[in-house]
Amino acid sequence: MTDDELSLLVSTGLQTFLTSGRISTPLTSMDFLLALISSKSSTSAASGLVMPRLTDLTRVEKVLEAFSSNWDHGSILLSHEGGELHITDVHLGNPRVLDTINPRKRKRAPIDEDADSAAGSTPDEISSCNGENDSSISMNTPLGNLSKDLKEVYAILQKSTAKGRLLAERFRSLNGGFEPICTYITKVDCAKSRSEADPSNPPNPAFCNNLHFRPLIRPHTDPGLGHCSYLNTCYSEPTYSQSPSITPFPPGTGARVSLPSGLGAGGRGKEKAPCRYLHFEIDWDEKDGPLAPIDGWRTQRLKKPFKIELGMGPDGRNMQVLPPQWINCDLRRFDYSVLGKFHVIMADPPWDIHMSLPYGTMTDDEMRAMPIPTLQDEGLLFLWVTGRAMEVGRECLRVWGYTRVDEVVWVKTNQLQRVIRTGRTGHWLNHTKEHMLVGVKTRTDAAGNLIFPSWANRGLDTDVIVSEVRETSRKPDEAYGLIERMCPGGRKIEIFGRKHNTRPGWLTLGNQLGQDQIYEEDLAARIKARYPERFMSVSGQAMITR
Repeated sequence: MTDDELSLLVSTGLQTFLTSGRISTPLTSMDFLLALISSKSSTSAASGLVMPRLTDLTRVEKVLEAFSSNWDHGSILLSHEGGELHITDVHLGNPRVLDTINPRKRKRAPIDEDADSAAGSTPDEISSCNGENDSSISMNTPLGNLSKDLKEVYAILQKSTAKGRLLAERFRSLNGGFEPICTYITKVDCAKSRSEADPSNPPNPAFCNNLHFRPLIRPHTDPGLGHCSYLNTCYSEPTYSQSPSITPFPPGTGARVSLPSGLGAGGRGKEKAPCRYLHFEIDWDEKDGPLAPIDGWRTQRLKKPFKIELGMGPDGRNMQVLPPQWINCDLRRFDYSVLGKFHVIMADPPWDIHMSLPYGTMTDDEMRAMPIPTLQDEGLLFLWVTGRAMEVGRECLRVWGYTRVDEVVWVKTNQLQRVIRTGRTGHWLNHTKEHMLVGVKTRTDAAGNLIFPSWANRGLDTDVIVSEVRETSRKPDEAYGLIERMCPGGRKIEIFGRKHNTRPGWLTLGNQLGQDQIYEEDLAARIKARYPERFMSVSGQAMITR
């Protein structure tokens, strides 16, 4: 993409997004680029332009800086903060009129006091500007109707604190890999669309730079039926049987994986019937360039931590993370008192949501009787709920002695990164999301105010996770990252976990985990004293220091 083409896309995007309300200022240049990548710009489609990629951020920022000096469609205010370029405010309109009423005498960002004068706040100031009053300017900017004092307050509130910037830098994602998916899914359909846009000038390359998929055509596939509603999570798909949640059979035995019956797409009521709908796999070859590493973040660590103890969790500089630990047990009868105290608890209970599920469930009374209070004196509880369990979960929090302080929503997408339209739960509507309640152990001061853990990092993450669904009941890995940023280090326990839930720094409890694995010697001694008959693997492996 040439510089002129990129300038055209940025200019069109600014006008389209602001007038439609898709974006609002202030926002970072990265946020604007993401909106531009995910848009379906009519200009780009008509001209056959290639949409920018994340690697074009520097070029987009240069275009924005050029527009801040001279833009035919209005004026832009930019500011640099925390190493990022911020679009502070945008005025759409005739640039000559804007230059008359806002001569850019002041470069202080993000407060534009002269533009505020033209917005109609003070009649005397309007009359001093040759009597011109362009009301369209105030209507086209979110800050246009604010007084000068309110703009100053707004600008102050938008500035991050030094602590906030340091926390964000400490826990920023070290792997910025992101592969946007083509809206046409396959390379064939993408190339067809691009050639139809301008038949006289065939695009080169034939298809766009985004990620594509190829359809899997098997002997039983009927392409006329369209896409499978479950795609790679369909119970009849080999990708589902390869899930880490399902115990593999020894090679050469010829045994098939035991899958739930009656739940496969294209085979309702038929046990493990082959799905006749279309399924997909990533269409990639070496000439397409490298794919972003999926788990690259796991091996990366902050090289030079800050000298001040900021956001380091309950253990401070002594933070040490053990390898994954787990205990296989009946969670309704296990003696939780031997486990000790934890800073973080996460639970994904098998709620009775009055539906046929491929696993056993617990009644509401059994859930209320869970000995969760014995696991914490101070800390956070993260509780997954869905359907009717949303009300039961809130009740359980109160019964266990917690105060709900927040809620995380997981928006589920499928293999093609579309929001799923056929969930496996829901009585009235198909569920495309799940909720994770966030509770704090109820402790109050003399005035009755809730006491929050002093070691908890607040304000780092948002309350929405958009992530692809996997096998039944498996939750997104992003939830663990969110929790570990809120509480680096410390003791963490997950209840109702499976083998795929085991993680460094966590103790997992469940009834499908196999032989116990414990690295805390004092914990192993307490369990052995309480359950002499239990056989567990106690390892002396050195702890992982992060």
